[in-house]
Amino acid sequence: MIEFLEFFHGTGAMAANWRNGAMIAVGLFFIYLSISKRLEPYELLPIGLGVIIANLPLTGLTTYSAGAGSFQESGIFGIFFHYGLAFWNLLPPVIFLGLGAMTDFGPIISNPRTLLLGAAAQVGIFVAFWGALATSLVPNLGINFSLGQAAAIGIIGGADGPTTIFLSAQLAPELLGITAVIAYSYMAAVAFIQPPIMKLLTSQRERAIEMPGSREVSRRERLIFPVFAMVIIILVVPKSAPLITMFMIGNVFRESGVVPRLTNAASNELLNIATLFLMITVGTQLSGDTIFSLDTVAILLLGLIAFSAGTVGGLLFAKTMNLFLRNKINPLIGAAGVSAVPMAARMAHHVAQQANPRTYLLPHAIGPNVAGVIGSAVVAGIFISLIQIPVGQ
Repeated sequence: MIEFLEFFHGTGAMAANWRNGAMIAVGLFFIYLSISKRLEPYELLPIGLGVIIANLPLTGLTTYSAGAGSFQESGIFGIFFHYGLAFWNLLPPVIFLGLGAMTDFGPIISNPRTLLLGAAAQVGIFVAFWGALATSLVPNLGINFSLGQAAAIGIIGGADGPTTIFLSAQLAPELLGITAVIAYSYMAAVAFIQPPIMKLLTSQRERAIEMPGSREVSRRERLIFPVFAMVIIILVVPKSAPLITMFMIGNVFRESGVVPRLTNAASNELLNIATLFLMITVGTQLSGDTIFSLDTVAILLLGLIAFSAGTVGGLLFAKTMNLFLRNKINPLIGAAGVSAVPMAARMAHHVAQQANPRTYLLPHAIGPNVAGVIGSAVVAGIFISLIQIPVGQ
């Protein structure tokens, strides 16, 4: 028996500790939520499996060895992480291509004011960014986030998983796993986070406001908008190009109507493949040794603050707009400015119908929702432009 234990100790199997066991339990919990509760199953199920993989000893699946002749020693998920995220950062833009092919810009085109609501909801990103930097001022806390790490934490407030992954991979790859999981977890928790904030900041009368139907958007407008938006955004924020370009290309495929096979491939096979490998790879970054720390608790709280502040920002801006508008808008659509598509839009519609069953907000809330996707990608580009990470770090 002693020889048996010595063998396992020598092979490294005993390196697994309670932290790894706890993370395996977390992975199983994610799997339970995705299957039994159907909470973000396309994200939480592969992430949960990845978490289990990362915390099993001796697999070597998450290692990466650079240099000539050492590639064969790398694990498959270590290779995916290095080339798909840390080095090339390929997978998030591919997902944006598929999202663009599934997106309808009609609500934004018919009501351009919704772009302002999507922009206002990004305030949560900056609240969490400055909050992360402020933690270093708290005595005896022992937390000191860098600018890159603060940006990766702040972008959680955009409630956009691929954008969170894209930014974290560039500015704080050591936080990629936890920021991505927190972002997707809060997206799945929209139904619990947003309604109390909505009801706190709006009156029954405001929530019951009925909005008229949107005007019909022409095919020409649908084709011009993504191209025009792509050119303007990239000229203003060049570092947002990988996400914005792919998003708009996918949308042009959709609206052109002449490349149905490309549209279907982008929104189905390609999106599914990218999501599969991205989510599993993100899960494999959540090993027990890196998660159990005070920093992780701080990121969890800051992410919640960011998401909540984004919801508040969209709501208050919508209420402010109503001070100057003759035809009032339902302020609940401002809460959809966080880019948790389409969960935030559905939640705004649901809360409005509780106040007035005749209110049909979904088509109006989709506008700020999609604008939030664009807004979070633009903010990510701004962070990347302003925060320079030294080569080799």
